[in-house]
Amino acid sequence: MATHEFRPTQYHNTLGWHDPVLEIDPGDTVLTTTVDARGQDHEGQRVTQRGNPQTGPFYVRGAELGDALVVTLDELIPSRSWGFTACQVAPNVLDPGYRPTFEDDLSACPTFDGVPFFRWAVDVAAGTAHLAEPEGALSKLKLPLDPMVGCFGVAPAGGQAISTATSSTHGGNMDYRGFRQGTKVYFPVFAPGALFHIGDGHAVQGDGEIVGTGIEVPFDVRFTVDLVKDSSVSWPRAVDATWLMAVGNARPLDQCVQHATTEMLTWLQRDFGLDARTAHQLLGQAVSYDVGNIFDPAYTMVCKVRRDHVEALR
Repeated sequence: MATHEFRPTQYHNTLGWHDPVLEIDPGDTVLTTTVDARGQDHEGQRVTQRGNPQTGPFYVRGAELGDALVVTLDELIPSRSWGFTACQVAPNVLDPGYRPTFEDDLSACPTFDGVPFFRWAVDVAAGTAHLAEPEGALSKLKLPLDPMVGCFGVAPAGGQAISTATSSTHGGNMDYRGFRQGTKVYFPVFAPGALFHIGDGHAVQGDGEIVGTGIEVPFDVRFTVDLVKDSSVSWPRAVDATWLMAVGNARPLDQCVQHATTEMLTWLQRDFGLDARTAHQLLGQAVSYDVGNIFDPAYTMVCKVRRDHVEALR
């Protein structure tokens, strides 16, 4: 088990079968960096094009079709003292015909490609973020930092390269708050070496990413990889200290609920040995659902069950 330091010089706006930047073994740890969603680095310099640029991909020796890649998010640390957010809730999250009216003037706001954004101060030492520009009532609000990865995953099936704007079985732009430090994430392997990509750091984000951004920041990242051979994983899964989480990515919303729920039932039966009736009754009375991204082309729904409930039934 080795530890590798990797400093990226190029990035990808797709998750695909790109040439790997580093070959690693199961059990290895990688220390690396990401840029923010607009391609800006820790100094605020734009070093690549916008659109959730990805660091990687990382080739994991021994990973092959039918396996699961296991990625433990050991550390996710904002590497810049500011981040940015979009300014209003997306129309697709609101009733048709609803037209918000704003009283503030955004002419003094910073802009990217002509679009105004709010700038947030990110204080890693204090563990908080607060609005820095524009000044106003929101400037009084301090939010606790809760760093999470918005877009990451493996190369998709069939040699595809899929935009970082969306998500599917390979992961991608899921924007789920549960993908935070300490979480172990499972991806089905479709390409030799899995080809793991990571990017799109958020210092804070509400459920759904309903304004189209979290507080977008670059990260210093440390992650560890492992493999599960001959795995039952078909959609991304995750485990933290409390929850088992199965992820579905699709549109409309009911389809990603179906994917996530079916993946959880498969997981409970294949990996935890619950019989079908027990698994169905457990979900019926103890399931929780979290909303991931509901802004981008594919929505994300997460089906959750408490680990202690599952262990009590084994």
